[in-house]
Amino acid sequence: MQHFKSHPWHGISIGENAPEIVTAFIEIVPTDTVKYEIDKESGYLKIDRPQKFSNVVPTLYGFIPQTYCDVKVAEYAALKSGRIVAKGDGDPLDICVLSEKVITHGDIILQAIPIGGFRLIDKGEADDKIIAVMKNDEVFDGWKDISDCTEAVIDRLKHYFLTYKNIPGAEKPTCEITHVYGREEAYEVIKRSREDYKNKFLVK
Repeated sequence: MQHFKSHPWHGISIGENAPEIVTAFIEIVPTDTVKYEIDKESGYLKIDRPQKFSNVVPTLYGFIPQTYCDVKVAEYAALKSGRIVAKGDGDPLDICVLSEKVITHGDIILQAIPIGGFRLIDKGEADDKIIAVMKNDEVFDGWKDISDCTEAVIDRLKHYFLTYKNIPGAEKPTCEITHVYGREEAYEVIKRSREDYKNKFLVK
């Protein structure tokens, strides 16, 4: 019997069937007008910032436990993009989860099936976004690869990530999506993020 709440990043398993099926910890949902994110020390959700502008996250959004974006993820981003990617962003690997259901709040875990991702580079750092569908979802469960996504879904996600940090009138955007990739590359990014996690937190 567990007497204390597990830390969502370190104390929850990624899942026995990763990377084909992963646990996702959801921080924010499409109805949120405040951006929540995990407090790395305590494991509780904290308010990162109110959403300054009209951008609303278009899917369930959070991270994959026991992952970390560092050297291995950055090396892969550099290899695939041909860009100089100095490092990962130093956070757990982000995940967007598609579901037909209206989930009213974050701070939950669910099982997600990765189908692809965005190779996003933010100020020279690798900040990949895995795209997944919620396991057993009646509408999206049939999507097995990013090629199954409609263009509207991809464009909506792209727009969010390319603009959510921008200040109106700013000369240069802070984020760039170099590639939209499929399931196999998503698996590789997840595997590398697990290596980065082990190297950061488990290897003495």
